[in-house]
Amino acid sequence: MAAGDLEEEQTLGQQLRMMQQAFVASPSRRIILLLAAGLLAVIIAIAVGQIFLNRWYKPFYDTLERRDLPAFLGQFVVFGQIAGVILVLNVIQTWLGQWIKIKMREGLTRDLITEWMKPTRAFRLANAGSLGINPDQRIHEDARHLTDLTAGLGIGLVQSGILLVSFIGVLWSLSAGFVFHFQGYAVAIPGYMVWAAILYAGIASWLSWLVGRPLVKLNGEHYQREAALRFSLMRVNEHIEAVSLSGGEANEKRRIERDLASVLEISRGLMFAMTRLTWVTAGYGWVTVIAPIVIAAPVFFAGNLSFGGLMMAVGAFNQVHASLRWFVDNIEAVADWRATLLRVSAFRSAMLMTDERYENDKRIVYAEPSAGSIVMDDLAVASPSGSVKLADAHVEILPGDRVLITARTDVDKSSFFRAVTGLWPWGRGRLALPPSENMAFIPRAPYFPPGSVAETLIHPAAPDRFPREQLASVLTRLGLDRFVAALDQSLQSQVKPTEAELRLLAIARLGLHKPRWIVVEEVLDTLDPETYQRVVTFFTVETAKAAIVNIGRMQPNDTFFKRVLHLENDPGGKTLKRLQPRSLRTRRDG
Repeated sequence: MAAGDLEEEQTLGQQLRMMQQAFVASPSRRIILLLAAGLLAVIIAIAVGQIFLNRWYKPFYDTLERRDLPAFLGQFVVFGQIAGVILVLNVIQTWLGQWIKIKMREGLTRDLITEWMKPTRAFRLANAGSLGINPDQRIHEDARHLTDLTAGLGIGLVQSGILLVSFIGVLWSLSAGFVFHFQGYAVAIPGYMVWAAILYAGIASWLSWLVGRPLVKLNGEHYQREAALRFSLMRVNEHIEAVSLSGGEANEKRRIERDLASVLEISRGLMFAMTRLTWVTAGYGWVTVIAPIVIAAPVFFAGNLSFGGLMMAVGAFNQVHASLRWFVDNIEAVADWRATLLRVSAFRSAMLMTDERYENDKRIVYAEPSAGSIVMDDLAVASPSGSVKLADAHVEILPGDRVLITARTDVDKSSFFRAVTGLWPWGRGRLALPPSENMAFIPRAPYFPPGSVAETLIHPAAPDRFPREQLASVLTRLGLDRFVAALDQSLQSQVKPTEAELRLLAIARLGLHKPRWIVVEEVLDTLDPETYQRVVTFFTVETAKAAIVNIGRMQPNDTFFKRVLHLENDPGGKTLKRLQPRSLRTRRDG
């Protein structure tokens, strides 16, 4: 989301609390905790091995100083034993770390899918503004990236912390003999190399954060612009036929190139930011090669430290410094993690609070009537394009009624259909509907799950609910004879129905499930006169007792619909503004 669109930014604490809720709700949390416990034990064992390896430095380098070849060769055996154990532990750590990433991704992705697929939520989120854009990317790519970064950074931080605790004591004891001689005075600084390592790493961390902090904002903006480019490409691909027929390739090319230019612009910003950061991180990396030797050199040249002791001190300093400079080494990954965490937590927050999308807007009051009827009292529906209402203040539709709701072309009939389905609760008035299991809704683009013709017809009932003869009967009545021989074939990949056939398939399902209330959105308007009469006959025979409400146009010489209601624009009605809940406002979202 563009920076100017919103006023506030989710704090890191809010983001972490949101993801904690996802973790607590995840069925994978127990196995993740067990894997984490095992990983912690392995990391501690590796730290112990590192201490033994650091102790090995002194006798090894002392044999070099003494030119003692037998002892020198013997130290190789000791090294092989220590390194072999650490190698095995490293392999186990890698395996556990990768397994944790897999389980974390499973838990987070399942949680996001569960929240996204709750009834009506995905639809409302899609109409909630920019937070609802590209949910597929949030659930697939962002969730994967976040769990990978979280696991990788978390494991690295724990390992650095354990190594710091393990080696800070070693380095402190080695610093005990460090005495500086200056103009005849001997100066002893307890823990001299510990303080030097802390100061050295502290300065590096401060400079890295100072230089690398802009990466958080740049990464968030980069993800948003990449998502916009991807959406543009998908939109053109989905409408390529219409684009080609209208000669719109040049116009779409300009749009895509504009989105590409936006991506390249932010990529250049990232390039310069990462270059500036490299000056700090790489510069400190090179200085670190000689820094511990320089720090310990005064004591060594004073004769208070052997060559082996010097190398042992250098090894311990490097371990402490590497632990302290974890932040320096991972500043870019931390910035990426913050940006990704923001996108995922804001998306999950949006799903949980999607009903608060329009602040302070009135809602339609939904109620279930005691008698079997649809009742509409002072019903008006609000949308970003305006408000529409029924001309009649009170409407009651009874079983068996045939009702046509029509309007001029400038009236938004879709929002009214969505209000009747319960997907669009914004507006005013009262709407009483029968139980949902007795109702069927047919939108302009009916939904068919992947599967065979038979499975899509029977959906959502069990596969063996209806005999094949009944399936063939409803198909034949609607002129879909070619589908009878293809009941076991894939609807999408093998039968490949036309849009008109898909609408007829949706109507055919009504003859199987026989709902008591049917609401249709402009589907009948697209049918030719012959097919329209066939559908009317089908309704008369197969759904004789059902109330049928058609939101569409009046057909010439039509006698099926006995009652006509009119939708009209409501100039005094509420127009919705595209707002976000305050707690979701963020400057970096896409």
